[in-house]
Amino acid sequence: MSLRRQLRFGTVFSIVISDFAKSFSFSIFKRYFLRMDATTHPHGTPETDHHDEHGHEHHELGFWRKYIFSTDHKVIGIQYGISGLLFLFFGFCLMMMMRWQLAYPGQALPVIGKALGYIFGPGSMPDGKMTPEFYNSLGAMHGTIMIFAGVVPLAFAAFGNFVVPLQIGAPDMTFPKVNAASYWAFVVGGVIMLVSFFVPGGAAKGGWTSYTPLGVIADKGPNFNPFFNGQTLWLLGFIFLITSSLLGAINFITTIIQLRAPGLTWMRLPFFVWAQFVTAFLLLLAFPPLEAAVVMQIMDRLASTSFFMPTGLVVNGAALQVSGGGSPLLWQHLFWFLGHPEVYVLILPGMGIVAEIIANNSRKPLWGYKSLVFAALVLGFLSFVVWAHHMWLTGMGSAVSAFFQTTTLIISIPSVIILSAFFISLWGGSIRFTVPMLFATAFLPMFGIGGLTGIPLAFNSADLYLHDTYYVIAHFHYIVAPGTIFALFAGIYYWFPKATGRMMNDFWGKVHFWPSLVCMNVIFLPMFLQGMLGMHRRWYDGGQGWNVSGEHIWGLSGFQWNTPISIAAWVMGLAQIPFIINFFHSIWKGRKVENDNPWDATTLEWTAPSPPGHGNFIKAPVAYRGPYEYSLPRRGKDYTMQNEPIEASELTTAHPTREPVLRA
Repeated sequence: MSLRRQLRFGTVFSIVISDFAKSFSFSIFKRYFLRMDATTHPHGTPETDHHDEHGHEHHELGFWRKYIFSTDHKVIGIQYGISGLLFLFFGFCLMMMMRWQLAYPGQALPVIGKALGYIFGPGSMPDGKMTPEFYNSLGAMHGTIMIFAGVVPLAFAAFGNFVVPLQIGAPDMTFPKVNAASYWAFVVGGVIMLVSFFVPGGAAKGGWTSYTPLGVIADKGPNFNPFFNGQTLWLLGFIFLITSSLLGAINFITTIIQLRAPGLTWMRLPFFVWAQFVTAFLLLLAFPPLEAAVVMQIMDRLASTSFFMPTGLVVNGAALQVSGGGSPLLWQHLFWFLGHPEVYVLILPGMGIVAEIIANNSRKPLWGYKSLVFAALVLGFLSFVVWAHHMWLTGMGSAVSAFFQTTTLIISIPSVIILSAFFISLWGGSIRFTVPMLFATAFLPMFGIGGLTGIPLAFNSADLYLHDTYYVIAHFHYIVAPGTIFALFAGIYYWFPKATGRMMNDFWGKVHFWPSLVCMNVIFLPMFLQGMLGMHRRWYDGGQGWNVSGEHIWGLSGFQWNTPISIAAWVMGLAQIPFIINFFHSIWKGRKVENDNPWDATTLEWTAPSPPGHGNFIKAPVAYRGPYEYSLPRRGKDYTMQNEPIEASELTTAHPTREPVLRA
């Protein structure tokens, strides 16, 4: 086919797809909102005994169809949220087991140590003492579960599914069944990851990055089962997790483009929607290369191909018989091409949550809204051209390393713009320190520490020393743990009344916040010191036998710092108990909200009932103004919602050029 015919075919194909999406989205609006007028209660729940004009009866869905295999974006968002929290808790428990081994290497884990040996197999915890192989499995699965089965489903899928359609005034996602398929692909992937703990040999031991050739030859012992082994199941579970994210990304992009309410132009979108929009593109473009790489690594393991296997490998003193010709560095390139955008997949939704909460609790508009939007777009673009700064140790040439050093430094600029806008938004505000606001404001310095400490790692000369030390662990966790996870907690406390119609308890929220904040810093701040001493982050025995771990700093040796770090980790685990009790108790026994907008917010989700019913809104919303109209002059209250029409006084005084803009 000639180039001209290809271009003509591509143009026709894109027009057909665009027309289909537009007609499909319009049918969703028509189906939901026309039915809502006739079939909903005042608060949007379906009638069970109403007959329409054709004599058809609307039946209440059964339990399994309504709450388990649902296609409602709100139910799917809650499913993602609870599943993600459970995976986060499990991954955190894995870390607390690792911390015992690091603080007290070779000693039996008290109380539960021997029981864990029965659960995870005899090779994991003999006499309650952790084996090096089991420690490696815990490290690999902790990273994988926390990121791909915990934070990403919670930050992107849970909050995105529940909040985005409400914030843009849509009745549902564009493709509800694809949305359900996305969740169940995630569940299958997560279950496969968990099952891998119980196969012969235990879970994957190749690290959360599964570097080759280790990821290919791992678990290939005398009793090797080509399929039921930890490393292969890790790869298979990864395929389902990636597929889940791809389906979700397509759905989010289509929904945000096609289902915005009339008047909700691009520059009237809440910043949270922009953050989810950019995140969806990151997933859509970065995950396919990794999925292809995972399939190739499975082929290397099961079909003796050599995509990543070079010639001349010697394992346990014997030459490894492979066809050769593959490149281990190819895996690293494909992995980190996803791995670095993945960092912003974690952090951008968190930034979006923080933006909503800061504007609401400072009672003033976000400072520099357009600069925030363009910074997020630039951040998303640049995240695709910095991946090789994870690979300084591979010995790349000076020209290539100079390019990646430069782009890594440039990408810090939009991050600083976003963080600075948040800080300036607090200036002069009438700040309310609600529980969501406590977590949101704590996010700012914690993310700042994580970002600033990443700058030395941008230079290959410094990274040659710091790479694979505890310094990198501290840098990354400051971004994700007291960074993103604090933002996620803020979002849970903030949107909980919208999802349930009840408030979480403020006192227990503060009991949850303060120990978590203190323990986060006690855990990760000393790791910077350990890293600068040169302590390797994968030492099974905590580094007790290595000279660099014996050097003292701030009164303790590098190895001795493992004890207070571990104690802080266990205390932080206890600090999550008030949250767990508060969360589940408040679902049924929490104080009921007095109105649908308990935070006096301005965005469209607060015009829907709490909790929203079928179709979300009683009346199709129309947006007349921007998302953060707080403290407008000559108003009787300090917030003006997006669906409130522009008044004459605003046109003549405060905003002489403003006119309501409606999008057909």
